[in-house]
Amino acid sequence: MEKSKLYTGGGDKGMTSLVGGERVDKDCLRLEAYGTIDEFSAFLGVLSACRECEGDVRDLLQMIQNKLFDIGGYLASQPGTKTGLPPVKDLDVCRKVLERNIDKYDSATTKIGAFVLPGGCKAAAHAHVARTVCRRAERRIIALSREEDVDAEVIRYFNRLSDLLFILSRYLNQKNGVEEIVWRPG
Repeated sequence: MEKSKLYTGGGDKGMTSLVGGERVDKDCLRLEAYGTIDEFSAFLGVLSACRECEGDVRDLLQMIQNKLFDIGGYLASQPGTKTGLPPVKDLDVCRKVLERNIDKYDSATTKIGAFVLPGGCKAAAHAHVARTVCRRAERRIIALSREEDVDAEVIRYFNRLSDLLFILSRYLNQKNGVEEIVWRPG
């Protein structure tokens, strides 16, 4: 079997193909949404590569990355067409898994009465960056949902993801004995 080329030249004029072959502008809302999901997944990969991020946390992040690939594929297809992919299977169940993990890691951290500034140990800092990219992906998905059909469960899932990354940043700092940086107004 011959190896495929990594480049085709098909996007050299600012267009790309959705699943099914429909050509769209590279800056259309649909591409912005699933492209930002891809960027978010890459940041999760950086986070999971940190030495402070191991075991259950790393497994959870890899499970999320797999689900993000499913969501990206769903968003990379045109709904209502022959090649449009159906909504992502079991996303409501996956959201509930996120909620259980949010509760688990929240109960493992001390309560705090201040805003937390991004930072701390390397893994916590990466979790904060991933959280902000997740929020941007959520905004792109919401913008797309105003123009075209998007499964509402995708938006709920992304909302929980950013909450999870916030509590993971706190958990990783605490687990690694790193004091959180809190906002000091003025």
